[in-house]
Amino acid sequence: MTIRVLIADDHAVVRTGFSTMLRTQPDLEVVAVAADGVEAVAWCGRERVDVVLMDIRMPSLNGIEATRQLTAQPSPPKVIMLTTFDVDEYVYDALIAGASGFLLKDVTAEDLIAAVRVVAAGDALLAPSITRRLIADVVRQRPRAVRAQETLTPLTPRETEIMLLVAGGLSNAEIAGRLTISEETVKTHVGRILVKLGLRDRTQAVIYAYETGIVVPGPRRLPGSS
Repeated sequence: MTIRVLIADDHAVVRTGFSTMLRTQPDLEVVAVAADGVEAVAWCGRERVDVVLMDIRMPSLNGIEATRQLTAQPSPPKVIMLTTFDVDEYVYDALIAGASGFLLKDVTAEDLIAAVRVVAAGDALLAPSITRRLIADVVRQRPRAVRAQETLTPLTPRETEIMLLVAGGLSNAEIAGRLTISEETVKTHVGRILVKLGLRDRTQAVIYAYETGIVVPGPRRLPGSS
């Protein structure tokens, strides 16, 4: 199925560059471009959009508020935030608003195309070079929510194990390889984890893991690693 993409950025050169990259792929269709959040929300109200590439900082309506409005819709698109900086003060707010991940604007065509496909398939974009470190940084800087010890009580031992691997940034395929189970089984477990913990997607699961202390910011050994 064709993945329908909307690009929202107040710089024409970014819109043109990303459009050119994506249009080289037969399974990707750029349905519209928007110069600000208002246009992005309006387009998504008129057209079916699967993935939005959303600049964080735009006039009229910034990317965070636009993302919040889009993810509140009955059938929301996935949102990938675009940022110029490795560390952006609005990262945490964007994730809470519903963004599925981040890309730096100097991303290669190969990585951009892969990111759109990953997010459209329902995975979070946890690029090691940016998102995992950013989540750790912003959570470290904010007061950690006081949660009960029973944070993971609703989960089975296997679900808890998978939750930790998801929080470590592993994809379904990587988790399947680590645990010697099928990728479809991992996907089923992840879906159950999100429902049990009341989380929207994998990115929220990572935030939840850091906020509750399940994962501590900084280097750590993943379960089963050598």
